[in-house]
Amino acid sequence: MMNTRSKTLVAAIWAIALGATAGCDQSPTGATAGRTVDRAPDKLAANTGAAASRAAQAVDDTAITAKVKAAIFADPDLKAMQIHVDTADAVVTLAGSVDSATMHDRAVQVASRVEGVRQVVDNLVVKSA
Repeated sequence: MMNTRSKTLVAAIWAIALGATAGCDQSPTGATAGRTVDRAPDKLAANTGAAASRAAQAVDDTAITAKVKAAIFADPDLKAMQIHVDTADAVVTLAGSVDSATMHDRAVQVASRVEGVRQVVDNLVVKSA
């Protein structure tokens, strides 16, 4: 037969086991779980869409840079100049040096006429004579 100490130990183990499993039946309802699962594709689509948008903008910026460089090179007075072209979010930055104020103005004008250019940031310097 069990003595009092053994009975107390068994009762304590049962109490701990019942206490530990008391919250186990509180699982999310089907509606809550369904909403969580339903939102997963939306989050994935939003993240994928944002990444695709950034990639598309990078491709657009690269294309704009190439078009601006080609337009500058196509101009007989500008093609010999060392003009650096950079594009971020369709904003073209021109840097480097040109021989005259006329060439400076022409470079800015050529860049601003390229399709897709929203703005031209002019960091060109006119060489002193």
